[in-house]
Amino acid sequence: MRRAGWIVLLTLALTSLPVGAQVPQPFPRPASPAPPSPAPAAPAAPVAQPPAPNAGSDAAPTEATLGLPVYPNAQFIASYDAGRGQRYYLFGVDASFAELVAYYRTALKMKGELVFEAPATHMFEVGRFREETMAFPPGVTIKDYTWGGLGGYLNPRRGAKPERFPTIIQFVGVPPGSTR
Repeated sequence: MRRAGWIVLLTLALTSLPVGAQVPQPFPRPASPAPPSPAPAAPAAPVAQPPAPNAGSDAAPTEATLGLPVYPNAQFIASYDAGRGQRYYLFGVDASFAELVAYYRTALKMKGELVFEAPATHMFEVGRFREETMAFPPGVTIKDYTWGGLGGYLNPRRGAKPERFPTIIQFVGVPPGSTR
């Protein structure tokens, strides 16, 4: 009885396939030879870009690399890939949030915008954002890490002074060829 049931199912399955139906083939399958294509155009000459430090690098970026002024005595912490050829650069500063905002208002000659009151975060967008080539608008972001009684951003270098940074500056550099 069981055998007859399997035979019926198999017969139904085979007869339900339309005539000329293709049977799935395993992937990958050798391709048929394609007609020759025209020679590709020569690639455009690469645009020279300043080198950007890697996340694991101890080399601090310069003002020329960033295209932005760096607060005096700011200590480079790290850089991270922001996507689309841009990087985030973090600097710790042993100065208050208000001092840094005042410094960058003068240095950049713009007011910027307080984007969060708690914790205080101020942004200065210094370049035109191009969605097709950038992940983030170039600029300077300042964040207060003493808000709510916090001791500050922990210095990642053991034994270094200060032990904690009250304020962090994040830079997203101006890409080469862009104007501020």
